[in-house]
Amino acid sequence: MAEEFLRIEKLVKSFGGNPVVKGVDLGFNKGEFVTLLGPSGCGKTTILRMIAGFERPDSGRIVVEGSDISGLAPNRRKIGMVFQAYALFPNMNVADNIGFGLKIAGMPKPERDDRVEEMLKLIGLSGYGKRYPFELSGGQQQRVALARALAPSPRMLLLDEPLSALDAKIRVSLREQIREIQRELGITTVFVTHDQEEALSISDRIVVLNAGNVEQFGKPFDIYNRPATKFVATFVGTLNTLNATVTDAASRTVRLGDATFAIPALPASASNGDAVALTMRPEAVSLANGVARDIVLEGKVAEVAFLGSVIRLKVDLGGNTISLDTFNDQRTPPPAHGTPVRLGIASSDVLVLGD
Repeated sequence: MAEEFLRIEKLVKSFGGNPVVKGVDLGFNKGEFVTLLGPSGCGKTTILRMIAGFERPDSGRIVVEGSDISGLAPNRRKIGMVFQAYALFPNMNVADNIGFGLKIAGMPKPERDDRVEEMLKLIGLSGYGKRYPFELSGGQQQRVALARALAPSPRMLLLDEPLSALDAKIRVSLREQIREIQRELGITTVFVTHDQEEALSISDRIVVLNAGNVEQFGKPFDIYNRPATKFVATFVGTLNTLNATVTDAASRTVRLGDATFAIPALPASASNGDAVALTMRPEAVSLANGVARDIVLEGKVAEVAFLGSVIRLKVDLGGNTISLDTFNDQRTPPPAHGTPVRLGIASSDVLVLGD
């Protein structure tokens, strides 16, 4: 069983009387890559800054390796941090930027030079030590900022939306490199982002935050496929929501248009005649040509969006609109706008989510 490395207990923080973090409790394992995910203003960066020591909690504790660090100054926490802005010193070359923290700590120059070379090799920038920040691309500058944070051998790494200023292709490449370096070093890492794809692709576990509260904490597979709340389901990925009516609460049977079918679960308070919102992911819906599904719906194609390897169809069900994803097949073009289609859904993929 993994060893719990970082413990956040009942963490509270307000600014100007406005609560930003509302009693958050979390535990992270040693060597784990955890992402704090949520919209702007949800409290994710504030939590990160409290872990780093740049903000003091109003109440609650931050415990690392069994010791309460809540009152320690940032420079006594042995934590490395990479910011959204690269924050490199423009008057220093790459080697001096990376070695700055080591110099402040009093490391002798020969050892410092060796460590800088080790860091340059780690981030794939060997030979770039004498260049200045203005001579580097954005992705290279962010790698230098990462090396500077890692050079003093911190016990934990914090990353505050470090990829948001980069273009899409570089973001994907750099996030993969960050994850590779994190695995190689085995360093406990907390990563902040509002990008769902980013969080799902590189995290061991994800904390989904909303208005200062934890909505769900779990593995990417569970966050996406088993959302605990409606907010998680709608914030992470695309979600279909269809309005149906309960016809028999005892057997969990509902009616959607002309179709009547049973679903896995209904709210305990549901009664016959109640309106309920059925949800499912676009990939859970398929064109029902020869595909066995226990829910079959009929409609007309309202929109076709070509997304490269995936084609997203929007289908009008007569009062409801549903999206489905299908793989691009060069030999079979997608149905055209207005084409009648039959859709298949497995009832096990249908959820009724509350708040």
